[in-house]
Amino acid sequence: MFRSIRVSLASRIAAVAACALGAPASAPATAAGHYPSNPIRIIVPFAAGGTSDLVTRILAQAMGTELNVPVIIDNRPGAGGNIGSELVARAAPDGYTLLMGTVATHGINASLYKSMPFDPVKDFAPVSLVASTPSVLEVNPKLPVKSVAELIAYAKAHPGALYFGSAGNGSSHHLAGELFDSMAGVKMTHVPYRGTAAAVTDTIGGQVQVIFDTLPSAMPYVKSGQLRALAVTSTNRDPALPDLPTLAEAGLPGYEVGSWYGLLAPAGTPPSIVDRISKLVAQLVRRPDIQQKLQAQGATAVGDTPAEFATHIASELKKWGPVVQASGARVD
Repeated sequence: MFRSIRVSLASRIAAVAACALGAPASAPATAAGHYPSNPIRIIVPFAAGGTSDLVTRILAQAMGTELNVPVIIDNRPGAGGNIGSELVARAAPDGYTLLMGTVATHGINASLYKSMPFDPVKDFAPVSLVASTPSVLEVNPKLPVKSVAELIAYAKAHPGALYFGSAGNGSSHHLAGELFDSMAGVKMTHVPYRGTAAAVTDTIGGQVQVIFDTLPSAMPYVKSGQLRALAVTSTNRDPALPDLPTLAEAGLPGYEVGSWYGLLAPAGTPPSIVDRISKLVAQLVRRPDIQQKLQAQGATAVGDTPAEFATHIASELKKWGPVVQASGARVD
């Protein structure tokens, strides 16, 4: 009898211990079932006022209304987006801290920086590609070219004589130019500036002749005639400039470059939470009012699945690695 009591007591103690040990493992599932019950923070790893910040604010406002919780924007600029991205990579995987990643943080930086504080694949759970923004290939109007074919012919006839400006070494627009050189078989001379504004000013002034600039930034100068647009860098023509061909159409098949903005969560975030946010993003960016707001920023709504976004990130890392290496750009 005493032996049976001891066994029963031991069994109960073991059961209680098992429940206690198992509690942390079951916590994410419980949190997922009641998600969200707290404010959500989206870290933008760039300064306020840029396209990534504006796209995030458009999405966050709509998310907050749908989820009935505050969605807070937290700008953490620095190191090409690496500072803010690292914060999310190290955050609790509970769905309450998200990142608005970009082509820099999850495409270029892994090859550009000698040392990275996070792994763009292993440390994140892709949620959804929210939107993309094409760039525009522009030239100074005094340059005697009116098409991509003529620009390539001119560059081949004057090797090294064409100068293209960018926001700095390793910037997406610098690498857009390097990719153009590689695919067109030409060699333009890169001139890095501290920011896009200075590069645009010197392209208008003629100190440099060529620039790749984001669509929202390019539009005023194209419309005023201060710069001549030759092509957009996206896969498809942009509604804002429907008569402007893509670079692929204009003579460089396969050329595609664009800035993009996508939500990511820390690795280990419960799939139920990731899927819920992903489906919500897809639902929101299909709304006409959201699409109009994004288009006002020169952005095209996307809204894909976690698996599709993961594939996109993998392809961006694969594409930009060789381009960065060929350009010689490096940040220590």
